[in-house]
Amino acid sequence: MNTLKGRDLLSLADLSVEELRDLIHLAAQMKASQVEPQCSKVLGLLFYKASTRTRVSFSVAMYKMGGQVIDLNPSVTQVSRGEPLADTARVLDRYLDAIAIRTFEQADLETFADYAQIPVINALSDLAHPCQALADLLTIQENFPDTTDITLTYVGDGNNVAHSLLLGCAMMGINVRVAVPSGFEPSSAIVEKATELAGGRSEAIVTTDPISAATGTHILYTDVWASMGQEDDASSRIPKFQPYQLNEALLEKADPKAIVMHCLPAHRGEEITDGAIEGSQSRVWDQAENRMHAQKALLASLLGAV
Repeated sequence: MNTLKGRDLLSLADLSVEELRDLIHLAAQMKASQVEPQCSKVLGLLFYKASTRTRVSFSVAMYKMGGQVIDLNPSVTQVSRGEPLADTARVLDRYLDAIAIRTFEQADLETFADYAQIPVINALSDLAHPCQALADLLTIQENFPDTTDITLTYVGDGNNVAHSLLLGCAMMGINVRVAVPSGFEPSSAIVEKATELAGGRSEAIVTTDPISAATGTHILYTDVWASMGQEDDASSRIPKFQPYQLNEALLEKADPKAIVMHCLPAHRGEEITDGAIEGSQSRVWDQAENRMHAQKALLASLLGAV
């Protein structure tokens, strides 16, 4: 994985297909304790949005490798008083070995990467959530070692998680069906990029029909109907998204061995039912654990510890 040393990860499209597969393989090895990297480096976390899994999994991954983590809470740093992002990037570049940023605009990540030489990691933006997709792909591979002819169906909002799933699944040769209400489709540019990355190995379909999308699928995946920053629209979205709930009836349309996935946090009774998230087909908790293993593999690769 020395090809990743010193690089940024702003989107899964920053990786080659081989690099993505190698990262997932490395994460699986680390989870099985077959590889134990040591990395006495310092990771900064600059999070403009709330976080549980991303913050904790990055921190634990870094600590387990012998590194350190600094929480750069924007509210207690000069960025809250208007310091230009370019200036912040150039200063933190002198202190840190890598930085993970959770923000609203993808452009902020790109600006930071332009002015900092250290690896910059997208820990979530409104456009993409590549670290979540790495954990998702690890979870999928654990359940389907051969991803040939495997289909993932995502139901709900065509958001950042849907975008990264489209890209990641395309690169891994997994078919993707995205079922969303009209007006909430994923970015057409992302869908086009996914089709390009698939290279004819798999297909990416966007539809408004959740039943046809779920029929025969191997993975049913959903996310909250209103992402961070959209809370004021949450109640108005419910009637539009109700037909896209991941529930037992939808699960019955899927392959009998289908698994259920959700990136969390979950609003039970809205985008997913208790029966689906707690049922025997749920892999949600494995998926959450895999955030740590996938990000450990990513950090070790970007910092040259493997």
